[in-house]
Amino acid sequence: MVAPALRPYVDSLSAYDVTTPSPGTHRGLPSSTLTLVLPLQEPVDVSWADDPASRRTEWSIISGLHTAPAHIHHGRRQVGIQLQLTVLGTRALTGLPIGALAGQLCHLEELSGDLPPALRHLPEELSAVASAADGARLVSRRLMEALAATGAPGPRAEVGHALARLSGGSAVATVARETGFSRRHLGTLVRAECGVTPKQFQRLARFQTSLRHWQRAIVTRSETLADVAATSGYADQAHLTREWSALAGCTPTQWAREEFPFVQDPQVLTQSR
Repeated sequence: MVAPALRPYVDSLSAYDVTTPSPGTHRGLPSSTLTLVLPLQEPVDVSWADDPASRRTEWSIISGLHTAPAHIHHGRRQVGIQLQLTVLGTRALTGLPIGALAGQLCHLEELSGDLPPALRHLPEELSAVASAADGARLVSRRLMEALAATGAPGPRAEVGHALARLSGGSAVATVARETGFSRRHLGTLVRAECGVTPKQFQRLARFQTSLRHWQRAIVTRSETLADVAATSGYADQAHLTREWSALAGCTPTQWAREEFPFVQDPQVLTQSR
């Protein structure tokens, strides 16, 4: 659903319309991208998992990088659009470094003075659309307009290279040598751009990779959890499970049971073939 011109900037753009048997809580998982949720029909009710006092109900929620899960409290039906912007895309489309929103849950109106005009009124515009698919098309058009309007410079080339290498699993010391920086200076640059340390960014990128492989494995039953761990850069399945517990607040199998109830026994996916 992402237009070709937006692909370097938009990691995903999804329309969702989901009905569940009963109200519940969905986990908003950490990632190496900025997340923007634009609900339709009902506002989104969200909080950090470990901070009930952070709970708020809004018609848009935007968050930079974070190393703990959020909780989205929902009724039986959830309708809306979810958007994930890359580090480069956050600057190119909003004019802000992704680090400006690290660890935050805020709504678009709070940032309206910094955002390009095309993005400032998305919640109001989306209130008139007929479906989530129509909403996603509207959001895509507005992103194209924002891209043309901002002219925001991307991260320094060295920082962009470092983030790409960290996402690929290269050691922080190796990346520092490649970019010609000390580890300390590299850390300062990455924190300024992303709001997290190089090691934290690497953890988030690896977790995001494992999430995608695990989602595919659950649906297709093509890989075991051990396979996912190896493909995603973890030492072994136990290492992956520890990182999921730390970053997602649950094990991969627990998450699968919550998000894919049609899978009768995701535990079988943890077994070696």
